[in-house]
Amino acid sequence: MKYWYTYVLRSKRDGMFYTGCTNNLRKRFEQHNAGDMTATQERRPLELLYYEASPDQSDAYAREKYLKSGMGKRYIKNRLKRFLSLTG
Repeated sequence: MKYWYTYVLRSKRDGMFYTGCTNNLRKRFEQHNAGDMTATQERRPLELLYYEASPDQSDAYAREKYLKSGMGKRYIKNRLKRFLSLTG
């Protein structure tokens, strides 16, 4: 079964978050850090903070949309509160 991934990256340069969706998380993460993705090109290096897997593409994109909303951003920050406080 092939999965779709909704993921959250954080820039080590400016601390900003980026949320995306892909069917190959490892490859997409490498593309982001290589500068191949224009949305994150100037924010490298990046670290993977969080991801969710879904067998359905439309569910993964719906989750991406939610995580980009105000409530979704709060969800991620609350979910990762301890980790974020430890890593700065």
